Amino acid sequence: MSEQDAGAVREEVELFRKRIGAVRNEIGKAIVGNQGVVDGVLTCLLAGGHALLEGVPGLGKTMLVRALSEVLSLQFSRVQFTPDLMPADILGTTVIDDKQSGGKAFYFRKGPVFTNILLADEINRATPKTQSALLEAMAEHRVSVANTTHTLDEPFVVLATQNPLEMEGTYPLPEAQLDRFLFKLNVPFPNRDELHAILDLTTGATPERPRAVLDQAAILEMRRLVRRVPVARHVQDYAIRVIQATHPDGPDAPELCKRFGRVGASPRGAQALLLAAKIRALIEGRFAASVDDVRAVAHSALRHRILLNFEGEAEGIKTDQVIDAVIGGIAEGKAGVVEKKKPGAAVGAP
Repeated sequence: MSEQDAGAVREEVELFRKRIGAVRNEIGKAIVGNQGVVDGVLTCLLAGGHALLEGVPGLGKTMLVRALSEVLSLQFSRVQFTPDLMPADILGTTVIDDKQSGGKAFYFRKGPVFTNILLADEINRATPKTQSALLEAMAEHRVSVANTTHTLDEPFVVLATQNPLEMEGTYPLPEAQLDRFLFKLNVPFPNRDELHAILDLTTGATPERPRAVLDQAAILEMRRLVRRVPVARHVQDYAIRVIQATHPDGPDAPELCKRFGRVGASPRGAQALLLAAKIRALIEGRFAASVDDVRAVAHSALRHRILLNFEGEAEGIKTDQVIDAVIGGIAEGKAGVVEKKKPGAAVGAP
């Protein structure tokens, strides 16, 4: 790369960071804390993926998505998932139109999925039939209705929420749909200082609303930059070995995974690791993804792609514990070769 090209890249990376900083600042007017969750949602948007937000009621999951839609000049739709929701309520349907001349014509009435940001609120309350209506849209960004395929506008991102506690009247998401989500983000309970800030923001004077700072063209430009970020071969090999180690019969699977794991992450998990690592590198001002970037995004990218066996569920094992064991068992070699850690090596959870 010439000096002129390197200078142009540095300018693009700096512009990327400024834009992310502006989005963070505006979202911060409505959302207190949860910086990791905010960055996770932005990562999904820039990677062309989708996010599943899980947390107990009242933590601001829906408010976060609304704030994001205000900060970005994009179309926004919300669907409240209920047991009686039908696929046509999401995708749209073909209807008959009576012409003034007396004839009739069929036309397609688009559903709320034809948007840029789709909030699927309490997605696990809908039946599997309705949940599956989103599969094609999430994977291929298109909708097929009555033998006709309709392409969705870019960017298109599904931000789904679910409550991990209430099980009555819910339908757990099938593995095929979970795999469509780039990230699964756990929304934590705020600490004392954050609770003070939340109360000051929501019980005082009318708070300042976020303003739009990014438009569709800027987001698509940032996406193109993400795809250009280089990944060294040893970093990609590290991501591959992490994926392999999540399988109980994988060559580097830790004992915890062999004992409690049932199914490991799919190749989509490897794609999620690399894309998210590229975005993290850009946010930090670097134009190259590293092994540390892969480690930092591993939990969000893999926690919903690892399935535990009956023993693991009975013992109360969490998939994050399996990911910790996987990351702790693989280290980067001095010459860029990824090696397996020796027993007893320290585990640094991101």
